[in-house]
Amino acid sequence: MDITIDNIIEALKKVIEPDLKKDIITLDLVSDIKVDGNQISFQVKVFNPAMHAKKRMTEALEFQLERAFGKEVDANISLVPLPKEKEPEVRAILSNVKHVVAVASGKGGVGKSTITSNLAAGLAKLGYKVGLVDADIYGPSMPTMFDVVGSRPQGIEKDGKTLIQPVESYGVKILSIGFFSDPDQAVVWRGPMATKALNQMFKDADWGDLDFMIVDLPPGTGDVHLTLVQNVPLTGVVVVSTPQEVALADARKGINMFRMDSLKVPVLGIVENMAWFTPEELPDNKYYIFGKDGAKNLAEQMDVPLMAQIPLIQSVREAGDVGRPAILQDNTISSGIFDDFVRKFVQSVEKE
Repeated sequence: MDITIDNIIEALKKVIEPDLKKDIITLDLVSDIKVDGNQISFQVKVFNPAMHAKKRMTEALEFQLERAFGKEVDANISLVPLPKEKEPEVRAILSNVKHVVAVASGKGGVGKSTITSNLAAGLAKLGYKVGLVDADIYGPSMPTMFDVVGSRPQGIEKDGKTLIQPVESYGVKILSIGFFSDPDQAVVWRGPMATKALNQMFKDADWGDLDFMIVDLPPGTGDVHLTLVQNVPLTGVVVVSTPQEVALADARKGINMFRMDSLKVPVLGIVENMAWFTPEELPDNKYYIFGKDGAKNLAEQMDVPLMAQIPLIQSVREAGDVGRPAILQDNTISSGIFDDFVRKFVQSVEKE
């Protein structure tokens, strides 16, 4: 077969975009096709910019070109992220959810899941319909923090399809990879398996009508973050950090990731966790064991709102361990601080 633009287009019609379930020509994802003898070049917009997804797409393209023109064809393929305005079909996911907000951290150990659990429980406390996805695939904490360890989501038939029924606790609908694995066994998955599991929790679950869906992301930056942004219509993200410089450096990277042109997720605010240590018996005392105002200063530097400064209090840790978020305790220092945080969060989301 001669190497012409028309024949290249015919060959590429056999390449299916795995997330959008149609061929890349029908989806108008191919552009700038050029031919010079046996050398061809073109650009393909990809829905999932994760490294493993781009590798699979490149392999599929090269296979179809070689199949059509033989091994002598020399292809220069450029893969670029699909702009968000080109994603209407996928953005229909979670159409019954008003706001989807991710909670992220640049590194582990900063209390991100504690902030997430109290945010979700606090929203439910205010009367909102709330869902919570524990996307921290390798370290799911929500079953413990909501006292539902050992629970198993049930299947429900709806419109001829079996959907996962989220587990409910304190008025929050929850799905976590922790419900589907042994609590004592490590989850050892490669990126593609992790992203597939995450997609199922969004697409194959009966969430019903929700005001807020809160997503607890894994620490750092990686495939799960990219998959979430590319598959789910995020309202924004909240970034959690301690005041310590080591944590702040990674928080800065996380904020910059969400601001990338290929992602463009609004950063709703920063939460400074473990801002100071306050003993229960000395509520007016503050000990800045991780440094003072580190995340507050970062918020100013990056022009991001500071949503809250949460102190390190023993009762917050105890509340998480027993499976009852601290915000549900009555008349405590921690519950009052979390209440203020939740109110600021709602105000920030409503501005978007």
